[in-house]
Amino acid sequence: MKKVLVPLAEGCEELEAVTIIDLLRRAGIEVVTAGLNSGPVRCSRGVMILPDCLLDDVLEDHFSMIVLPGGLPGADYLDKDPRINTLLQRIYAEQGLIGAICAAPKVLAHAGLLAERRATAYPGVLDAVDGGAMKILADAVVQDGQLITSRGPGTAMDFALTLIRLLRSKQVADDVESALVREPG
Repeated sequence: MKKVLVPLAEGCEELEAVTIIDLLRRAGIEVVTAGLNSGPVRCSRGVMILPDCLLDDVLEDHFSMIVLPGGLPGADYLDKDPRINTLLQRIYAEQGLIGAICAAPKVLAHAGLLAERRATAYPGVLDAVDGGAMKILADAVVQDGQLITSRGPGTAMDFALTLIRLLRSKQVADDVESALVREPG
């Protein structure tokens, strides 16, 4: 079974985090939510999420993918946490998938993963980032090799369904989408 890590930081965008977690679990993917700190995580709009564990508890675990929710200041906290950079580098080197949405693609850029790559993010987030000649697109979801990025809360469902297609199959993604009373795309 595929195993996905979703690190949760104070101020993350709840719509993105919950959509990713929920849809991947509907697809039969094991999702581990890990807080940067102990206790519940207060999201950007005040919603509280109780992570499954602390990030320190899963640093040595193997994951098929890591997905970073956006939101501010959540993405800034992920960006400043050296454990996240270490995980991104390790999962990338192990040929795992890496996803980031909204403001979180800047974490990938600062980790050096977007150099010479195509990516998308919340408008303006990547403009001031020195990402090594990355190509910033306005698409809802962009995949470039192992990296999958998306624009924001309004694209969270498309993003999560893309992750399901990559981790499981188009059929599983279509089944999840259909059960949500949404036309498969």
